[in-house]
Amino acid sequence: MSGTSLDGVDAVLAEFSPGQAPRLLKTHYLPYSDALRAKLLALHAPQADEIDLAARAANELAELYACAVDALCADQVRESIRAVGCHGQTLRHQPARGYTLQIGNAALLAERTGLTVVADFRSRDIAAGGQGAPLVPAFHAHVLGDASRHRIIANLGGIANVTDLPPGGPVRGWDTGPGNMLMDAWIQRHRQQRYDRDGAWAASGTVNPELLGRLLAHPYLASPPPKSAGREQFNLDWLGNLLAQQPAIAPQDVQASLLEFTAASLAHAIKNECRHAQEIYVCGGGAHNSQLMTRLAELLPGTRVATTAVLGIDPDWVEAMAFAWLARQTLHRQPGNLPAVTGARGPRILGAIYPA
Repeated sequence: MSGTSLDGVDAVLAEFSPGQAPRLLKTHYLPYSDALRAKLLALHAPQADEIDLAARAANELAELYACAVDALCADQVRESIRAVGCHGQTLRHQPARGYTLQIGNAALLAERTGLTVVADFRSRDIAAGGQGAPLVPAFHAHVLGDASRHRIIANLGGIANVTDLPPGGPVRGWDTGPGNMLMDAWIQRHRQQRYDRDGAWAASGTVNPELLGRLLAHPYLASPPPKSAGREQFNLDWLGNLLAQQPAIAPQDVQASLLEFTAASLAHAIKNECRHAQEIYVCGGGAHNSQLMTRLAELLPGTRVATTAVLGIDPDWVEAMAFAWLARQTLHRQPGNLPAVTGARGPRILGAIYPA
């Protein structure tokens, strides 16, 4: 898995057996170099010769993905692997225009690893009229639901998304808005750090009510699910336009407001769409932001807020496990989407298979 945060590659070796809980056997993380991250960020906007630049970046990603697979797989293990599920790196996500684009050169990855690769998971759902995202709720429902407790699984990656798991009720899920993406970009610009450890910089500032109000007025937040979001909606250019509309704000106060924006937009979605939720379990990088976790608990009184570690899956690896599971669904010719989540016309088998 390499997601909207553009921080690197999360790779897992996972075992799925009928009637048993998934087993997380091994994990590996490979960070993006500054140069690769800069290339990928630049490709989110139109530029000269972008087809060549994107193709070369896809090859570079495939080599990095292959290194992650190599790190997980000793020779004696590799022969037992059915497939590699590869999400790829999203460059554009435009379901309203009928497409999404994740790069990673799955053919090269199959050649480099000698393993079957399943990739391009989102396109089929969009072809069926869906958003192509989020896809992880199907995995959350399969693994993390409870027959008696109303649970929410909140994935706080670059974008934040929720999975609503009411006992006996329909599974729902959608992107609630930004997760870590704006906070990461802002601290990178001002302090040359990739992320705000424990939300410490945000905690040193004060929320600016006027800026927070402008952030929360984004029309995406008021639109009903199904819906999905990305850098197209939430980015530094958009933030810069909002900042230009009011007196100058100290950088740490902007960071505090961005953290509050993530917490408030997520809490608002849960209060309005997931009434009577009893438990919220957080995964993704935001699970390590203690300031963000504290604000979520404060904004959702009476609801247990913890990480998915309580449920037996380390929050850092939930999404990578989800795409391993989605690859398994593809190989077994089983649907991987939930139409109630994505808005697709029906269940679809997702992904393209590149045989070993």
